[in-house]
Amino acid sequence: MTGTRSQEARPQVRPGTDAGGTAEAGRTAEAEGTAEAGHTAEAEGTAEAGSSPRSEHGAPARGFRSARLGWPELHRIPHPPRRVPVLGDIANASVQSPVQDSMRIARELGPIFRRKAFDREIVFAWGADLVAELADESRFAKHVGLGVANLRPLAGDGLFTAYNHEPNWQLAHDVLAPGFSRAAMEGYHPLMLDVAGQLTAHWDESSRAGDAVDVPGDMTNLTLETIARTGFGHDFGSFERSRPHPFVTAMVGALSYAQRRNTVPPLLGPLLQRGAAKRNAADRAYLNDTVDEVVEARRGAGSSGARGDLLDRMLETAHPTTGERLSAENIRRQVVTFLVAGHETTSGALSFALHYLSRHPEVAARARAEVEDVWGDVEEPAYEQVARLRYVRRVLDESLRLWPTRHRPSPARRCATPCSAANTR
Repeated sequence: MTGTRSQEARPQVRPGTDAGGTAEAGRTAEAEGTAEAGHTAEAEGTAEAGSSPRSEHGAPARGFRSARLGWPELHRIPHPPRRVPVLGDIANASVQSPVQDSMRIARELGPIFRRKAFDREIVFAWGADLVAELADESRFAKHVGLGVANLRPLAGDGLFTAYNHEPNWQLAHDVLAPGFSRAAMEGYHPLMLDVAGQLTAHWDESSRAGDAVDVPGDMTNLTLETIARTGFGHDFGSFERSRPHPFVTAMVGALSYAQRRNTVPPLLGPLLQRGAAKRNAADRAYLNDTVDEVVEARRGAGSSGARGDLLDRMLETAHPTTGERLSAENIRRQVVTFLVAGHETTSGALSFALHYLSRHPEVAARARAEVEDVWGDVEEPAYEQVARLRYVRRVLDESLRLWPTRHRPSPARRCATPCSAANTR
């Protein structure tokens, strides 16, 4: 894989091709940038057809709309050949590499196509231009798609998994938004430096011993410790362990279970995943218990409000207009959301960036030269110096373009009003 762009012509929307779920009010479309070397940024979107997902209480989950309920001309959207009744588009499908598989099909069928797995119809939108349209907040809104909905038993109405109509989404957003301001980031800076220092010390020790380092594993440790310490004042001691922290193991188990639910026939799921469901219940219980311990430790220390981090905001801050506060249950869900979603994709992005730097020594040399020029002889950089690393930032951006780490579940979009995409209603 290289970091260069191909001269290959980008596919255009075929005349007369309906944009399907990306364009109809109330339909779903999930946009996720996916790209590989030699190609422009690609996006993917899904819209579930068939039986609607159920809420935690068994009722149809709000925010979903089955394609069977109103895709006007779904047949106009192309799909792979050799579709099998009941099973769908399983011919030549790859469960191990679904993103690459979808990109291959996009090159064959065009930027808008559909795939079917069992009773679920999936509509994909491929290309930076289409993603830009789907990201237009004035036309499209957040939608909790199938993959994200599978995480609701764990994260409930946390920011990542909440439906737009759920009041805690807006409440948590308004309460926590100041925690991501420039002033807040500057306050987290010393903690971030300390965690980065633990990483480099670990690598120095491994180098002296002649041992190889596990880059993806260490990036997971780095980002977990960073969000845990800056957001919640908790230290998992990841760099002092020979194995991943049990929280990481439980998190990976919960995410894997949620993803596997998409590959099992709905009617056979309870039977085929009986053992996996029990393990998932244990993983969820451990994650919840860990978060409860973190919250209770803060309350028990009598230092609420002193740190000014995300947990303090959850415990002490009321909504500036309504005066409402986050409930204890929602605080747990928000902490789980940040610890899980707040570090896993970031660790992947850093791992890929280091991989590409190792493959392109001239780029690594230029990035290193910028660091030396901006930081000078100081032992640790100041907050404002980090923002001056423009070339390093471009390395990260290009790494994300070449291989985005957030493959599943995709962020979903739905029309906020009757609208169109790619000049098609």
